[in-house]
Amino acid sequence: MEEYMIPCPTKKFLGIDCFGCGTQRAIALILEGKFIEAFNMYPPIYGVLLLLFFTLLHFVDKQRKYHKIILFLGIFNAIFIVSAYFYKHFLKYL
Repeated sequence: MEEYMIPCPTKKFLGIDCFGCGTQRAIALILEGKFIEAFNMYPPIYGVLLLLFFTLLHFVDKQRKYHKIILFLGIFNAIFIVSAYFYKHFLKYL
């Protein structure tokens, strides 16, 4: 399955990981039922999928208001993604 994944342009041209590196592999691991490995590959994956779920639900279910949930999840995910990135690249090796 990895041969069909889109390569990361940041990693390809600059040689460094971006904030989303590992997302595709984590989703592939979730589809294979390897939930812990998916979290180890890209820790924010479950928060990102939850945000995606509520965003899609917002467009499908027009009667309910999902703005506060989407805003909370967006801020939470932004903080979690940046924290996981800096942990992976700078703090993990201390």
